[in-house]
Amino acid sequence: MLQKSTVIFLKSLKKNNNKPWFDEHRKVYEHAKKDMEQMVQSVIDMHGKKDPLIADLKAKECMFRINRDVRFSNDKSPYKTNFGASINGGGKKSGLAGYYIHIEPGQSFTGGGLYVPMPPALKKVRQEIDYNLEEFTKILQSKKFKSVFGSLSEWEGVKLSRVPQGFDKDSSAAPYLLFKSYIADKPLSDEDLVDKTLIKTILYSFETLQPLLQFLNRALED
Repeated sequence: MLQKSTVIFLKSLKKNNNKPWFDEHRKVYEHAKKDMEQMVQSVIDMHGKKDPLIADLKAKECMFRINRDVRFSNDKSPYKTNFGASINGGGKKSGLAGYYIHIEPGQSFTGGGLYVPMPPALKKVRQEIDYNLEEFTKILQSKKFKSVFGSLSEWEGVKLSRVPQGFDKDSSAAPYLLFKSYIADKPLSDEDLVDKTLIKTILYSFETLQPLLQFLNRALED
């Protein structure tokens, strides 16, 4: 579980997203960051027993910086209002499909997948789905996957309007070939964040997601 102080810090940061406030509360931030890091490391250590690709990862290498890159954004708020950790084999910049933990009061979730891959990688995944549709749909339609995630995430802009060039628009795989990212996520309430079952909940979501990640990474590694 996370400390209540960590959740309170993120809520306060959202209301006071400026450098003077942050500097004044830097010690609180450092405590919250350490709290998140310890939770993420516990998840890595435990799930790493089932997924050797992440077994040797360190939480601090998986977590994202709190500072925002505002160079090309109209929103000049200097800080993110969340803690995020991308837990991927080879590290968060490896390009492989992986697990993700997002802690943001009111918008937290756990899950993962493959987020906005480069065109060559995306083509490989689509080909793998097209060639092995039965295996892919079996993963997504399993009782366990549906009970945790429901289906692949379909936020605005995540899908094309038509089947990409080079694939049969009448293929049974066509609905899955439209995706530009292959992500599944499970919301976490603010109460979940400070509940003693938080790590257990995250671990179960990772265990459920693992077959999908193995499918996606097989395509990328071929």
